[in-house]
Amino acid sequence: MMKSRTGPTTSNSKRKWKEGKSEKKVKQGKGGKKRKDTDVPESHSMLIGHHDDVEGFENETPTSKIVESQHQEDTDSGLAEDSDTEDNVEFSHSDEEDIKINGQSTSENSVHLSSFDLHLQHDLSKEEIENQGNLKFNWEIPATGMSNSKWIGTGENFLEGLDINSYDGLKEKLYEHWMDVYKSSGGKDINSDKQKLFLSLCNSYRDILHCSKRPFYLKGLEDTSIMDAYIMHSLNHVFRTRDCVKKNDAKLTKVGETADIDRFRDQGFTRPKVLILLPLASIVYRVVKRLIQLTPSVYKANVEHMDRFATKFGSEEHEGQKENDLEADDAKPQNLSKPSDFEALFSGNNEDDFMMGIKFTRKTIKLFSDFHTSDIIVASALCLANKIEEAGSNKDKDVDFLSSIEVLIIDHADVIAMQNWSHVHTVIEHLNRLPSKQPGTNVMRIRPWYLDDYARFYRQTIIMGCYSNPDINASFNHQCFNYEGKVKLISEYKGVLHKVLPQIRQIYERFDVDSIVDADDARFEYFVKKVFPRIKDSDQGGIMLFTNSYFEFIRIRNFLKSQNASFCLLGEYTTQSDISRARLWFYEGTRKIMLYTERSHFYHRYKIRGVQNLIIYSLPERKEFYPEIVNMLDGSDNMACTVLFSFLDKLRLERIVGTAPAKRMVAAKKGVFVFCD
Repeated sequence: MMKSRTGPTTSNSKRKWKEGKSEKKVKQGKGGKKRKDTDVPESHSMLIGHHDDVEGFENETPTSKIVESQHQEDTDSGLAEDSDTEDNVEFSHSDEEDIKINGQSTSENSVHLSSFDLHLQHDLSKEEIENQGNLKFNWEIPATGMSNSKWIGTGENFLEGLDINSYDGLKEKLYEHWMDVYKSSGGKDINSDKQKLFLSLCNSYRDILHCSKRPFYLKGLEDTSIMDAYIMHSLNHVFRTRDCVKKNDAKLTKVGETADIDRFRDQGFTRPKVLILLPLASIVYRVVKRLIQLTPSVYKANVEHMDRFATKFGSEEHEGQKENDLEADDAKPQNLSKPSDFEALFSGNNEDDFMMGIKFTRKTIKLFSDFHTSDIIVASALCLANKIEEAGSNKDKDVDFLSSIEVLIIDHADVIAMQNWSHVHTVIEHLNRLPSKQPGTNVMRIRPWYLDDYARFYRQTIIMGCYSNPDINASFNHQCFNYEGKVKLISEYKGVLHKVLPQIRQIYERFDVDSIVDADDARFEYFVKKVFPRIKDSDQGGIMLFTNSYFEFIRIRNFLKSQNASFCLLGEYTTQSDISRARLWFYEGTRKIMLYTERSHFYHRYKIRGVQNLIIYSLPERKEFYPEIVNMLDGSDNMACTVLFSFLDKLRLERIVGTAPAKRMVAAKKGVFVFCD
């Protein structure tokens, strides 16, 4: 696999969107290689396409049913597919609606092409692929509606002169229904510049990293605004895919065997085109309910298995909730012992091992559809990683439904990072691979770039969260190869030091490190030589060691054991009985040192009593945790707070002390900094 491609080639300059324009011809790349004849069977009738039903986007041939039955899963999506009724596959002109571009309708024969068509019909050349590795983020533009933030991107600045009011490329029926939903619900952020800009970014089919997104559990409106934008983009992609297949099927029926089949290549190996990764079942409940709500009524006369969906992904407080009452999802019973954001995030269904297919027929939305015949898959990274592992050890299993994903959406990336980002890495690595089994698709209808194993260069990846970290950045920089290029949001932070109680002196000590490879060892060595000697022979108890990662937790635990230190543990895998005992020992002074991890705090938000000396071995990723941890100091005369950091911690540091101070702290000659309000 090719490494670290960061943007489009210069040939993409002709794709720049100008205000009021979308008049483009299908692009032809330079030097695009032809496939070998042996890659494609002579007769296109050998396999039945998975979209061969012209009207209903269903597959009703005997052959297709055999293929589908071979892919039945023994999981929650393993419902046997009922045979579609005639009503489901009946042709409707409403499905052939014109496209809305700049407020004007265009017919099928118009020279106007949507961003969907421009993106998927591009003929990518080897030269373009090779040149991608040389491109850097070279332009920036202020982020509309967000203070102290800017979008930066690779290639040409397509946002310059872009008319974000045009909703270019969004199907008119989707747009009109979206506006109706907002009007009926009294939405305040309808048509906000921030939302329109983000939808324009989605419609550009570039990879997007948006890591300053205010989450719903912090009582902000941005989550709903941005969530609506990516849901509309997903629906638009699915319905445009369906329209494209249906129109080509109709044309082929008219022209018969005399057709130039290369003109009608419009499919992938499998049907699923959109994959949405989410961290918790309660968030799936929010997203899928909103997706159903934003689907035009003509496409959802019936929603199958809604009761099952509510049972599996909802919780008690969701029962009896009306479909249109999205705001009620935020009304959670409050536990005064926990912060409000914790209650909002975790008071629902906290299951993190789930996967569900969503399939659209003419008038029905089918939840829990078979993965291979779904249009959208909503899953946790954990569940998909387990399925990938199963497929690797069991030849009867496969994850071929990941082979033709064209839009990957990762929402609440910060929460997923608290779970285990390595699962996301595994999932992305297995996207857009050639299928392990013969696909149930008309091979003559498969897009050339699928057969050429170029699908990963056409996949759009959208990552959203309230912060970024090295793991998220690594996936965006080294696992996203979209030939269109990349855009990401850069923000400046004010910090959270003002939330720390007065009179607490926070001493930041910088340690030297030569490279990221040596960072862990350098931090540990500084702690052993500079910090631990201060507490080793001290009679003072109430010492809390806070670590960002479990690996640091294990390393320090082993070191404390080797020093016969008096300590107790409070980690993410500590049993409840051991946690209660450790907290009591620490408070009573029976144990001098408590070792505490960020992930444990994320899942439990404990209030530890008896802290007199806080040593932050590594800064937390979540900025709101910093004042919570520091404010655990009990207010005694001997309280102290020491923070270790290096220049590699700049992302975490700036969220806590502020962007401007963080820049000075990593560059200054001196290595000790003191904050005290």
